[in-house]
Amino acid sequence: MMLRFRYALALAALGWLAGCASPQPRGTGDLGLVIERAAGRVQLVNTTTRSAIAVIAGLGDLSHASVVYSRDGRYGYVFGRDGGLTKIDLLLARIDKRIMQSGNSIGGAISQDGRLVVAANYEPGGVRVFDAQTLELLADIPAVSASGRMSKVVGLADAPGQRFVYSLFDTDEIWIADLTEPRAPKLQKFTDIGRAPYDGLVTPDGRYYLAGLFGEDGVALIDLWQPEKGARKVLRDYGRGSEKLPVYKMPHLRGWAVANGHAYLPAIGRNEVLVVDLATWTERARISVHGQPVFVMARPDGRQVWVNFAFPNNSAVQVIDTLRNQVVKALEPGRAVLHLEFTPRGEAVWVSARDDHRVVVYDTKTFEALAKVEADSPSGIFFTSRALRIGF
Repeated sequence: MMLRFRYALALAALGWLAGCASPQPRGTGDLGLVIERAAGRVQLVNTTTRSAIAVIAGLGDLSHASVVYSRDGRYGYVFGRDGGLTKIDLLLARIDKRIMQSGNSIGGAISQDGRLVVAANYEPGGVRVFDAQTLELLADIPAVSASGRMSKVVGLADAPGQRFVYSLFDTDEIWIADLTEPRAPKLQKFTDIGRAPYDGLVTPDGRYYLAGLFGEDGVALIDLWQPEKGARKVLRDYGRGSEKLPVYKMPHLRGWAVANGHAYLPAIGRNEVLVVDLATWTERARISVHGQPVFVMARPDGRQVWVNFAFPNNSAVQVIDTLRNQVVKALEPGRAVLHLEFTPRGEAVWVSARDDHRVVVYDTKTFEALAKVEADSPSGIFFTSRALRIGF
């Protein structure tokens, strides 16, 4: 009852704010959105005051939602699982525009210059390109292999040069779309990259695209500075000679960590984090952890890596010290920890505990819980600092 009352107050405040002719000016650098997946809403939050500002409803199915931001941090673009694409005005705390762009969407990205928003789709597959200001459809790129087979698209990421890179789950391919002329995309296709790529990411410097493989051990890698060299497989042997555990939730590669000259990767089907040398893309170490990692995320300075886990070990978070490559802290934020997000400079981290309907904010130095923000089945947490980062 108390939770509903607080939501009512938040919605009332939202109505007042939206009706104001001249809302109070403020920056957007310490704002963010928290997905309330069961209710089709997002909370607008402030990372400085560690509080919720408003609740924005009417976003449809948010069971696998993600957010990207405009260059100035004013607008958030929410990709819903039902194919909805919603542009939110963070200053006015309301929906600016909403379209239904597909039947089943799995995320999206925004271009280097901020002018294009691109959605990745399961149904009907392929990617769709939109004008970031108006959400006008500029291009529809089907994901159809040379044999005519259609595919779901996963692992969509932006890259320098107005390019977008993505994987075709059903046909074992990676495509690069050059959208310098968005109404006339230029495609570069890489085939036989490994079985069933399930997610992907671009490294923070924009140079490498990596796609995790579900159908075999290993990772597909493309050097975006030298794409003519094609795709190659790395980390082929990390699971050789042992049987995978049942996989209850796929790792999210967009949460891979790059820190201290290494990449920290979730080992699919294993209770391990892999440490990979970025210069050679070879395995350097394995770190035993509490369960099967889902997100493995680095604090902005790279000194820590925070890990959450799949069911049934999903009430815990572990912290890895990247100097020692050891787990140094274990925390219990609540039931069903789904996501975590660092504040822009990393002094705090926000952790969503879906089944306890809260987000817990931790001090990353002392590990003290600084605040708890009530939310209805929270999942993804996305701060506007992502607007300034490649691949986010």
